[in-house]
Amino acid sequence: MRSPLSPLFARLSRPSPRSHPKFSGLLGTVYRRGNLSFTRDGNSLLSPVGNRISLFDLKNNKCETLPLATRLNIVCVGLSPDGSLAILIDEEGAALLVSLIGKCVIHQFYFHKPVHSVSFSPDGKKFVVAKDNLAYLYHAPGKKREFNAFVLDKTYYGPYDETTCIDWTDDSKCFAVGSKDMSTWVFGAERWANLIYYSLGGHKDVIVACFFEENSLDLYTISQDAALCVWQCDTELDGLKPMPPKDAAKEKKAAEDNEELLEEPKGEEIHGKADPSEQETRNKVKYSRVAKYFFNKEGDFNNLTAAAYHKKTHLLVTGFASGIFHLHELPDFNLIHSLSISDQRIASISINCTGDWIAFGCSGLGQLLVWEWQSESYVLKQQGHFNSMVSLAYSPDGQYIVTGGEDGKVSDAILYRNFRTFTSPRPSQFSCLAVDSSGEIVAAGSQDSFEIFIWSMQSGRLLDVLAGHEGPISSLSFNPMKCVLASASWDKTVKLWDMLDSWRTKETLIMNSDVLVVAFRPDGKELAVAALNGQITFWDHENAVQTGSIEGRHDLQMGRKELDKITAKQAAKGKSFTTLCYSADGESILAGGLSKFVCIYNVKEQILMKKFEISCNYSLDAMEEYLDRRKMTEFGSMALIDDGGGGDDGVAIPLPGVKRGDMSYRHFKPEIRVTCVRFCPTGRSWAATTTEGLLLYSLDSGLIFDPFELDIDVTPSNIHKTLRQKEYTMAIVMAFKLNEKKLIQEVIEAVPSSEVDVVCSSLPDLYVEKLLEFLASAFETSCHLEFYLIWSHKLLMLHGQKLKTRSVKLLPVIQFLQKSIQRHFEDVSKLCEWNIYNIKYALAISQQRGMKRLAEETPGDEEELDSDSDYLMQEVHRDKLNS
Repeated sequence: MRSPLSPLFARLSRPSPRSHPKFSGLLGTVYRRGNLSFTRDGNSLLSPVGNRISLFDLKNNKCETLPLATRLNIVCVGLSPDGSLAILIDEEGAALLVSLIGKCVIHQFYFHKPVHSVSFSPDGKKFVVAKDNLAYLYHAPGKKREFNAFVLDKTYYGPYDETTCIDWTDDSKCFAVGSKDMSTWVFGAERWANLIYYSLGGHKDVIVACFFEENSLDLYTISQDAALCVWQCDTELDGLKPMPPKDAAKEKKAAEDNEELLEEPKGEEIHGKADPSEQETRNKVKYSRVAKYFFNKEGDFNNLTAAAYHKKTHLLVTGFASGIFHLHELPDFNLIHSLSISDQRIASISINCTGDWIAFGCSGLGQLLVWEWQSESYVLKQQGHFNSMVSLAYSPDGQYIVTGGEDGKVSDAILYRNFRTFTSPRPSQFSCLAVDSSGEIVAAGSQDSFEIFIWSMQSGRLLDVLAGHEGPISSLSFNPMKCVLASASWDKTVKLWDMLDSWRTKETLIMNSDVLVVAFRPDGKELAVAALNGQITFWDHENAVQTGSIEGRHDLQMGRKELDKITAKQAAKGKSFTTLCYSADGESILAGGLSKFVCIYNVKEQILMKKFEISCNYSLDAMEEYLDRRKMTEFGSMALIDDGGGGDDGVAIPLPGVKRGDMSYRHFKPEIRVTCVRFCPTGRSWAATTTEGLLLYSLDSGLIFDPFELDIDVTPSNIHKTLRQKEYTMAIVMAFKLNEKKLIQEVIEAVPSSEVDVVCSSLPDLYVEKLLEFLASAFETSCHLEFYLIWSHKLLMLHGQKLKTRSVKLLPVIQFLQKSIQRHFEDVSKLCEWNIYNIKYALAISQQRGMKRLAEETPGDEEELDSDSDYLMQEVHRDKLNS
């Protein structure tokens, strides 16, 4: 009799489609603009990076980019006091309410205009948004059950110019708002009888920051001309008196009238006056300025740009446009430190909850620093490339990534030094570089002389100069399995040079268009070529035969730049792929170019498998397919009209071939593009250098139910039953059929170490690869290092010969396993060396003390014993230096 569940399991047992990589991180760029925010525990830092948010775990030295993005660059970040929610606001005022626990978007809201600042109240019940010359008080989401997450409570009027900063009192009763009109306003979050609003002057420039003193209404205001005013209030926080309740009937009638006049109910409006009457200020809260200080007494500092204040330690940190920052103790204004980060403007400052760490963000250099001011040491010091990244490379074990940028810098996690410089016999402009698989030969292509230069890595000596191309050299690639170099040129040819035959031309492949990039398959048997006409062709280079082609021009899906006179469809006709990379198994190929998409193709079927959108940031150019009608006038696009100059007609025409945009424009928008793509040697991830930074995509199958050859009898209860019967091989096979990682781990760790050899020998070949892949991932998290090493050793020893026949397919799994073991080897070896040194040092100390005691008993042998103890200490120190 057929079970009613059979159709379901029959459908689940079919081979599932191959899982695709998902966005896993943004590296190489640590800060763009906006305010920095420490988390509640003070151990992590939120940093806006374009239209994304990166979370830096400073205790564990980890960085994570949240899997969400706004439409434009983020300018404001508001973090709730409990650290569970964050409000991200972009350049146009579009906001995302984000859960930092679930790392997902909860709600979207549009403020219709740019927002300058956002701040939660200390009790987490409300938050204030500074927009235009107004301050809006909202009920914080999550505290009440409401349909709309953002409910407007009050609107505060007062400043005549745009608001710039916000700060709350510790009890959430009042908040202060700074403005560009050089005034600071104190408002009551509730309607207090003796404080509805209060206006403070005393400055001659824009207010940059304002801070309440701890548990007080006393206030500090700081302006852009580096002036600090100290304001003292005659009333304590407990002295604020609630407004007497109004007539309930009148309030109800007023509310009904308001609903009839307005389509949407608005919050309460509070209008402040800069010069209130004497009757209005009677029996009210009053402020008096008790001091005024200046940061630029010697005239060295001006244009204060950022400030932060820690109330418990009374620490004030100020940053300037010159890259200098000051630490002062308030209210006496005592200078603690005065240091310089760089020569660029400090855009944001934040202090953690303990007051020990200070974070600085410099938008000009993309620099992020966390400084421990008491020990005067850096907790974090990172800087992205000043200009766009153009190249990247993985280390052989996939553990490190190296990036190169247009700023001439190379980033890596390890400190390197220049040990060899290669020069050409005459000045040449190098356009591409390649190193053979042995690391002995270096080749560089020239853009002006059309030649290829070959050097020896060991000696740095020029070995040969290859001539034959009639156009600039665009790309070089060494065959990973043979001594063959492929060179691509704008002369529509690809030449193959035989390294063992005096670098003679082995083959010349003729193309239909200028060649931009070449790449060998990992096994060296196939060559991929991307040309200017948008085609990717595949060649059997041994026989000089074309085996396939992909028409990829339409897959690029170009966007229209603001200054383009033609549509995106017409512009795409002249676009092509500029970077290629095979996957570790050679079955797929990545392709990217001047587009926001990266395409992955199946080489055998020559079809598009998936198209990855690397960015949804519309602050970059060439993102929109059609022009925005809101930016259109009767004379054309507003972007074509430059207020600062251009021709006599006011229209500025860009130079052809400019990729990063014209920096002389008032509004600079870099163009979105992909400059380099590379697969990780483990085959589980790939990376791309883009205008946004270094993007990582990896396979994440932890949350996907993906059964393998599942039938109705494979259930967790049956697996546990089989395990109790000590049928370990059958239990492992059943666990892999269900394909739940926790269950697989439970079954494998239940196998006694003495039975591992028997289980590995009886395991079917189909499950050996799956078990190796599981072991590679388990090494990264499990503490059972020796147990999993036994499993790996037995599997490779018993099935090594069979695995060699499928080496190409299993290469990513083996490299993934090797990477995991290598990382543990490095950690354990360092620990062992340190322990050996400590043991030797302890033995030397104990022997030295024993000799001294013996010397006290036998005074005649003191010199001999001292020389012996000195010798022992020298041996210990010599061992330390050697290790």
